[in-house]
Amino acid sequence: MAPPPNPLLVWRYPSSMTHKHHDSGYKELFSYPEFVQQLIEGFAPEEIARLMDFSTLKNHSGNYITPLFEEKFEDLVWSVEIRWQGMNHRVYLYLLLEFQSTIDHTMPIRLLHYLACFYDHLIKSKVTTAAKGLPPVLPIVLHNGSKRWTARQDIYELIRPEPPAILQIYQPHLRYYLVDESRYTNEELETKGSALSGIFGVENARPSQENLQQAVDRIVAIIKAEPDKERIDAIVTRWLKRHLQRLGAQLNLNELNSLMEDHNMLAENLENWREQLIREGLERGLEQGLERGRIENSHETARNMITLTDMDDAMIAKITGLTVEEVAKLREASRH
Repeated sequence: MAPPPNPLLVWRYPSSMTHKHHDSGYKELFSYPEFVQQLIEGFAPEEIARLMDFSTLKNHSGNYITPLFEEKFEDLVWSVEIRWQGMNHRVYLYLLLEFQSTIDHTMPIRLLHYLACFYDHLIKSKVTTAAKGLPPVLPIVLHNGSKRWTARQDIYELIRPEPPAILQIYQPHLRYYLVDESRYTNEELETKGSALSGIFGVENARPSQENLQQAVDRIVAIIKAEPDKERIDAIVTRWLKRHLQRLGAQLNLNELNSLMEDHNMLAENLENWREQLIREGLERGLEQGLERGRIENSHETARNMITLTDMDDAMIAKITGLTVEEVAKLREASRH
């Protein structure tokens, strides 16, 4: 009996996605075996992680066209061995990850199509044949949006009304495993202690500059405890620079080469950025306050003119700077 085809983990990146800095940052992260291992060990079911021999991870790559959606995907592909039923087997898995920053309720349909196209590619490229069998798949959706993921996780759940029992076995079934970054609290991420959990913490710190600084401090501490700290430092630093650029941080990122070595400089720059945002917020608030005051004064002047003079709406509008429609509404209100 011929051995099953090589195990692959597949990350899918639509080339037309708008958050290019974010996509390229995650694409690089998951081109390194350490971060593939940290994702599975830290965020996938423990039973799956225990099966895998991460020392056998092997990187592949490829481009695929999905005719249904007319999208071209650049895939990061990984292979890995698993341990099963108490023995070592060359049983192979293909894992697909699709990054989504928004909630896509058609995700089960899309993944079913991607998987069919990918299996078709494996057969056409002679990696396997239908007679030899197709490799099992673990589809994983990594969601990084601020909203909680609410889409169905199995295509069968989209079929309504639920068919009678005699028809249920003929319906499509494909379920993906969801890693929803925003669902993890800081306390939960801290217990994992991996560089990837630190990155998720930085992602979740977006609403607050203070939280962002704390998340950066935490990830620096994690890097310093890594056995291969220089390698992890370089990878995470490149990701963080892309992330800060995506946030629109007014920082000189060219000088940031190492989170470990440049941590104090980055902390100072983040504080300066925070103070700049506060100043800009105060200035905007002052301008808005002055504008509100101007409008209130104009309204009061118009009301006095309506009550004390015989001027028409057009003349009052010209004097106060209001529109004729606004003056007409004030006149109507004065009659009640």
